[in-house]
Amino acid sequence: MSKPKVLIAFYSRNSSTEILANAIAQGAIEEGAEVRVRRTRELVSDEVMSQIPGWSDNAKAMNSKYEAPSEADAEWADAIVFGTPTRFGSISSELKAYIDGLGGLWFQGKLNGKVGSVFGSTSSLHGGNESTLLSIYTPMAHLGLIIVPLGYSDPAMFKAGTPYGATHVSARDSLKPDDDHLAVARFQGRRVTAVARGLLHAKVLAAAA
Repeated sequence: MSKPKVLIAFYSRNSSTEILANAIAQGAIEEGAEVRVRRTRELVSDEVMSQIPGWSDNAKAMNSKYEAPSEADAEWADAIVFGTPTRFGSISSELKAYIDGLGGLWFQGKLNGKVGSVFGSTSSLHGGNESTLLSIYTPMAHLGLIIVPLGYSDPAMFKAGTPYGATHVSARDSLKPDDDHLAVARFQGRRVTAVARGLLHAKVLAAAA
């Protein structure tokens, strides 16, 4: 059986969400997945970006490391993991634009039955991590993804994260994800991969029946 294929499509401005994305990728690879990590692109003008110290420089650095996610990436994947910082308690426009751009695949039914999962970060305590992750569940359901939350199915979940997905609070970008938060992210990668593998195995058995 081929390796489960996992797409991690994220947006990050100051690296907290990026760090979680790479930890999820690590967990997925440990579980035997083939992984693509992609960063969505800015939608606002350079003028707007210049008002936030470091935004432009960080964007250039991250965009040099990661390709932008494409329709082809989503079609390729057996599992799609979306990651975003909170924006006023909800999904970032950069990630939402990518999801909205999957309408062609949705219309053709090509996303039905793929695994879907989410993770995110926020700058302030109670800044909307859980509401943001839950807000992404809605378009995932419309796309036909099989939503995979984390629950409390690993000891790491009793130290950090949420039952909906890995999270981090950066305290106005003064803190990076620590070992406990990274452990949750790696578990998310493993869990998503294991579920995707199970679904692939079920398809093989169904085809052979």
